[in-house]
Amino acid sequence: MSNILDEFKENHDKAAIDTSKKLKVGIIGTGWIAAAHIEEYLKMPDVEVVACADLIEGKAEAFCEKYDLKDARCYRSHTEMLAKEKLDAVSVCTYNSTHAECTIDSMKAGVNVLLEKPMCVTLEEAIEIRKVEKETGKILSIGFQPRFDPNMQMVKKIVQSGVLGKIYYIQTGGGRRRGIPTPYGTTFIEKDKGAIGALGDIGCYSLDMVLNAMNYPKPLAVSGYTSDFFGKSKEYWKGVNKPENYSEIFAVDDFAAAFVRLEGGVILDFRISWAMHLDTSGDTLIYGTEGALRIPSTECWNGSIGGPLKLYQTIAGEEVCTEFDMKKPTDEGNFYFKIRSFLDAIKNGGEAPVPSSEIIYNQAILDGINKSHKLGKEIELEIPEI
Repeated sequence: MSNILDEFKENHDKAAIDTSKKLKVGIIGTGWIAAAHIEEYLKMPDVEVVACADLIEGKAEAFCEKYDLKDARCYRSHTEMLAKEKLDAVSVCTYNSTHAECTIDSMKAGVNVLLEKPMCVTLEEAIEIRKVEKETGKILSIGFQPRFDPNMQMVKKIVQSGVLGKIYYIQTGGGRRRGIPTPYGTTFIEKDKGAIGALGDIGCYSLDMVLNAMNYPKPLAVSGYTSDFFGKSKEYWKGVNKPENYSEIFAVDDFAAAFVRLEGGVILDFRISWAMHLDTSGDTLIYGTEGALRIPSTECWNGSIGGPLKLYQTIAGEEVCTEFDMKKPTDEGNFYFKIRSFLDAIKNGGEAPVPSSEIIYNQAILDGINKSHKLGKEIELEIPEI
């Protein structure tokens, strides 16, 4: 009998890039995440970044100067850029609170969109985005680069192989002992900009890891809880610039937990944290009737895997554990493939690599956690077919 690991071997061939037609790309929002986008776009021989927009005066210009975009035009609003430029695609890298607006406006202008995570803030926004996407026929891909990590892809391959049997319970999440993201300012922690905290920043990654592995079962109900004990604490901010201001500005969640009921009788036990006294909130565990999978956590979780995957089974009456060697990251990196797969979909008329039809379920859970917490009870999730 062949070794069980042989069943999961993969072949990775890099496709050639057609440079006969260059795509004209614009950047909406030139903050720190936009830097990751532009650095990858500049590696693409079939891309011209022709325009950037940012509502803060001089910010787009400074961004273009930093990345030597000599011919790129700069705008103070995304609507002006969309009206004046003939673009094939945009990266939406704005505040969470403006994801929906910028994405909808772009698709209505006939432009394909790579939207940074989280998809948006509320389920209602996600529904509107989906409707406009369907109406315009534009490609919309959501920015979940962990999907392109070879170890993350192995998680899905194991689950889809059927070796776990019927999955009935999942424990997942991620945590940081001290990791509220403010090195680039306060946009993550302000209500009118970030709108949701750890939930939207890293919680969406944790959910995507397990939901994607299961081909995104529909969430049916959620009982959620959120807190902000660390972000509101002046003690936490000691040693950080203006700690008294940060604790007063902080207006999002720094911890969230939920009990989610999924289609097919699956229970999802979820927790996520920007700050806590522990170094980890625990490994991700997927329980099945024929086996179980352990996905090790990391100390500063950001959508990655902390060690070899472990598959637990009973074979011929013996309790066995199969450990999967950690796969080396590709030379290009996950972010490269996030960008590249989006561009290839545009050029080849393909499907969005990370489709909104899946991520709307992710967004429904995030929003449901907040709504459930405010109501103090479990709520049913109503997600229309679009």
